[in-house]
Amino acid sequence: MAISRIDPSQNEALAGLEAKTKQPSPFYRVMAHRPEVLKTFSPFYGAVMGPGSLDRRLKELVYLATSFANRCAYCTAAHTASARKAGLTDDQIQAIEAGRIRASPRPKQALLRYARELSRTATVAPATRTAVAGFFTEEQVVELTLVIAVANFTNRFNNGLEIMPEGQ
Repeated sequence: MAISRIDPSQNEALAGLEAKTKQPSPFYRVMAHRPEVLKTFSPFYGAVMGPGSLDRRLKELVYLATSFANRCAYCTAAHTASARKAGLTDDQIQAIEAGRIRASPRPKQALLRYARELSRTATVAPATRTAVAGFFTEEQVVELTLVIAVANFTNRFNNGLEIMPEGQ
């Protein structure tokens, strides 16, 4: 079932988002079927992914790990580009995709394990929760969980509606 994409000329919020990003977004063009959701999603996403207690690099690492776990082609493509901009190398991105957690420093191992467990089962083993709490403050753990939750939302939206990156 292919869901049509709304034209920005038919939706003011969509037109504004695409003018801001300077590129068409299949994700937003499908979400525009529900304009009230589109209007509130973008600011929420910005609040989660914007400046906070975790640096941008860690947020992209976790978002990408979640997207790889869920096999979301759209989010993987978008966040591979974002991860590179945030300073992750191609080798690091490939390690995340391959699930090579042990090669990472211990705080990142804990983050990656937390993201994968929460994405795959919607729960986290007590040992994983303890490991994350040992490296990060409560505020950072909440922020980390929000990033994973948003990634899971966008992954499921894209996978469920078969939204693919441009050119696929």
